[in-house]
Formats: sequence, C-alpha cells, structure tokens
Amino acid sequence: MTAFGCDHAGYLLKKEIEAHFIANGLDFEDYGCFGTEPADYPIYAKLVCEAVLEGSCERGILICNTGIGLSMAANRFRGIRAALCHDETTARAARDHNNANVLVLGSKVVGSALALEIVKIFLSADFSNAEKHIRRTKMLDDF
Repeated sequence: MTAFGCDHAGYLLKKEIEAHFIANGLDFEDYGCFGTEPADYPIYAKLVCEAVLEGSCERGILICNTGIGLSMAANRFRGIRAALCHDETTARAARDHNNANVLVLGSKVVGSALALEIVKIFLSADFSNAEKHIRRTKMLDDF
C-alpha cells in the first residue's frame, strides 16, 4: 500500500498518479488534499509519514509545487527517508542507495509522463543492501 499526499499545487498530478494506480490494480490510501483550494503542505506530510511509520503503508508519495517544502517537512520525521526526485536516475538511487520510503515530486518541475516513470521506478526498485548503504541509512535513522 502506498500513501499519497499533496498540497493544492500537487493535486492534479496526484490525481494522474492515482489513475495509474487504479488502472494497474495498485493499492493506495489518499491522505489529501482533495482539491485545488490553498492547502498547507506540512499537514499532508505528517499524515503520509505517520502512515509509513505506523506500517499501514509501505511507502509514501508527496507532491507539491517544487517538492522542496514537502521534502523538508517529511524528513523531520525520524525513520522517514524522503527523496525529492526529478528523473529516473534520482528515483533509482533513492531506493538503491538510500532506501527512501517516501518519494517527493514537484508538479511544476516534472511533467506527468516523467512523474509516472519516476513512480514506477521508485515502487519497483529495491534497496541494494550493500554494507556501505546499510551503514549510511542507519546513520540517518539514528540522527
């Protein structure tokens, strides 16, 4: 299960990603926002991060205008490793090297086709389990 969250600037892209999930029979939980009226992004970062930390969702996807605000908010939660990704390379590295559990996208930075490719990679890529990456992610989680 994947947790979705966005602010008003990420709402339309979130709906496109949700449509992809529905078309492919993938499970998700939508934590909002639910429209294009102004919404405060920290609220949705908190809801998605709590779902991931509690284990009701394996991973999270957050979307705002640039992705910067939501990545800053999400990474304040101990145990969350949120990665702001702009392309396939950063999505793959986020999982492979950093064991990211939350993907952050900027709706004004990536188009919908690229966003869907990033999501597919993020959901399908595995953590490498290389000793150096395990050590580094543990260091992050211990901060």
